[in-house]
Amino acid sequence: MKKVFHICLLLAAAGLWSCTDSHHANAPKGQVSIIPMPASVTEKADSFLLDKQTIIVAANEADKQTASLFNTWLKELTGYELAIKEAGDKNAIVLHTGNDTTNAEGYTLNVDNSGVVINGNSGSGTFYGIQTLIQLLPVQKANAIYIPGVSITDAPRFAYRGLHLDVGRHFFPVEFIKKYIDLLAMHKMNTFHWHLTEDQGWRIEIKKYPRLQEVASKRRETMAGRYDDNKYDGKPYGGYYTQEQVKEVVKYATERFVTVIPEIEMPGHSLAALTAYPYLGCTGGPYEVGTRWGVYDDVYCAGNDSVYTFLQDVLDEVLELFPGKYIHIGGDECPKVRWEKCPKCQARMKQEGLKDAHALQSYFIHRMEKYLNSKGRQIIGWDEILEGGLAPNATVMSWRGIDGGIAAAKQKHDVIMTPGNFCYFDHYQSQGHNEPLAIGGFTPVSKVYAYEPIPSELNKDEAKYIKGAQANVWTEYINNTDYLEYMVYPRASALAEVLWSPADKRNYDNFLDRLKVHVKRLDLKKVNYAKHVFEVTAKVADNGKGGVEVKLDSKLDGGKIFYTTDSTAPAPNGTPYTTPVQIEKTSTLRAQVFLNDKPFGNEYNQHFLFHKGLGKKVALTAAPDKSYDPGSSFALVNGIEGIVSHNDNQWFGYNGTNMEAVVDLDSIQDIRLVGMNTLSAKNNWIYPPKQVTFSVSDDGNTFKEVYKQTSFAQNGIIQVRGKLQNVRGRYVKMNAQNNGKIPAGDKGAGNSAWLFADEFIIE
Repeated sequence: MKKVFHICLLLAAAGLWSCTDSHHANAPKGQVSIIPMPASVTEKADSFLLDKQTIIVAANEADKQTASLFNTWLKELTGYELAIKEAGDKNAIVLHTGNDTTNAEGYTLNVDNSGVVINGNSGSGTFYGIQTLIQLLPVQKANAIYIPGVSITDAPRFAYRGLHLDVGRHFFPVEFIKKYIDLLAMHKMNTFHWHLTEDQGWRIEIKKYPRLQEVASKRRETMAGRYDDNKYDGKPYGGYYTQEQVKEVVKYATERFVTVIPEIEMPGHSLAALTAYPYLGCTGGPYEVGTRWGVYDDVYCAGNDSVYTFLQDVLDEVLELFPGKYIHIGGDECPKVRWEKCPKCQARMKQEGLKDAHALQSYFIHRMEKYLNSKGRQIIGWDEILEGGLAPNATVMSWRGIDGGIAAAKQKHDVIMTPGNFCYFDHYQSQGHNEPLAIGGFTPVSKVYAYEPIPSELNKDEAKYIKGAQANVWTEYINNTDYLEYMVYPRASALAEVLWSPADKRNYDNFLDRLKVHVKRLDLKKVNYAKHVFEVTAKVADNGKGGVEVKLDSKLDGGKIFYTTDSTAPAPNGTPYTTPVQIEKTSTLRAQVFLNDKPFGNEYNQHFLFHKGLGKKVALTAAPDKSYDPGSSFALVNGIEGIVSHNDNQWFGYNGTNMEAVVDLDSIQDIRLVGMNTLSAKNNWIYPPKQVTFSVSDDGNTFKEVYKQTSFAQNGIIQVRGKLQNVRGRYVKMNAQNNGKIPAGDKGAGNSAWLFADEFIIE
């Protein structure tokens, strides 16, 4: 015993052992698994023991607040909070805050066996250092915990890192709004875009106009199910935030270094306000708060000075509640049909020398921007504010793809990127058959993570105007908090890394490894996140032999994949996946990952159509629109037929233009059938083609037409099939002619129609 005691004394004198260590030999240790990935991380061999005697040193009020937030998390793990003191360096977490305004959100974090030191360039930098420290803690509950030794130097790539929430379509309580802010701050996002007014409901108290609360905040009923079903639930719906509640939310966000940007929609998406005060519209009403989703023709009257007075009064109260630099004024999806027939609007156009209704909208936005600028604020608007001329100091949110952002940056305007095909979290995130109803699209975590906010079309100087990006969460189909969290996480975790971490540090497989730890933190926060990233996934690829193969994968630790090709359900005693599955006949591939012999997540279930063109080389005369581009012409001959909801990344979409594709069969062959699938979904501006023609060639230069179709069904998937006799050739050309402009009376009249095409079939 004496020998052991003397050894302990020697180790203690050398600083290699303490009696405290002996008491906590089984204390859990955290992992270096941080989202978003810091700019620089160096791991060390030693670690720091945090116990009840550990203190937090914070000298100013902001750091004390940050320390208090750390304690809130720690108490969930240990059952206790640490004492917060203004001085000390023994067994301590020390917070130092500087005043580096050039990189205010940056910080360094050092952990060794003597303690933890965080140096923030500002209060926000210290806060983000604490968020990283929280992620270094283990997720197991214990009386004492080890923090792994690290040296971290970190700062964000982009200044604007945002998450949006539409509370107009569906209303969410204040306590959930706070949780939403907690989660985005945890991911080092710094902006909450609060979409407060809509056709379907006005959600903020304006004391000068009480009917906004009494009338505009309520609707008679709500759409139930898919838009095209045109069904309603028959239940009154409403809700709004009082000004005291708004102040509470803004204070809560400020403590977490989150700026809240309110959105007050104008001149469109204003039907709720018109219902409360009909004189604000062109016709004078009567109006009704919107019950269906979509865009309404009734908007604020741009020729009525009372409208500007109303909006200025509203903004005066909004400015008192939101101290941030920006006010979002919408500016999107504003039909001009009322303005074109309104005497006041026509008089305004004549008076101001405006050439068309787009110029009138520009006048409207300019006028409101000038008012907000006079109050020391700046406007943000959706990319439609580019139409008719951009307001002088406006920041553009580019949502209709990236073109609006490119145009604004080239005009030297600040840009926030929010392109729908990467940043709309109301889109489907899985192709599983059990997914809850969503608006459309297909935006899995992998696609979000692959997003690059700076368009390649911009040069180095223009790229400086891209201030960051944001995810948008529209809530037509999201009517409760569990569903909302399911749609947002972990996609928001992926976007957080896109916006914070250096581009060359990003690696999707590494992100998924860290996500396995990170979701345990989301569990502690009781977040109903989606688990699709760990279910079975499939990559359909050219097998290099003129055919198609399917590579299956799952990131689930301990998971095993089993599959079938005869349409039966896979089982853990069935065929295990070992090598890519070859598609050699028309069949349905079903695959499932099992954990402990129990299925995990959604099953992969895909029907493959076998034909002569399968896996062959395809040349497109023109690329599809970026919004509907599967990424490779291979998708036209991969054996997968696009589905009617067009959210499966299989359809090639052409907006106002024709499609032409040529398949090379490798040799001259008999051709008995040619075909393709197209789509009609007129509520989504997708129209059948005017005509489809097929031609064949032996040499790829001289083609002979072999089939033409000019009559098509008007709804759903349209299968174009042409049976042939005595036709041979090596090259097959398909040409589909776009319908042109959407006809009067249809939704989107006057805009270019979409042409959709998928599987190019040759038999």
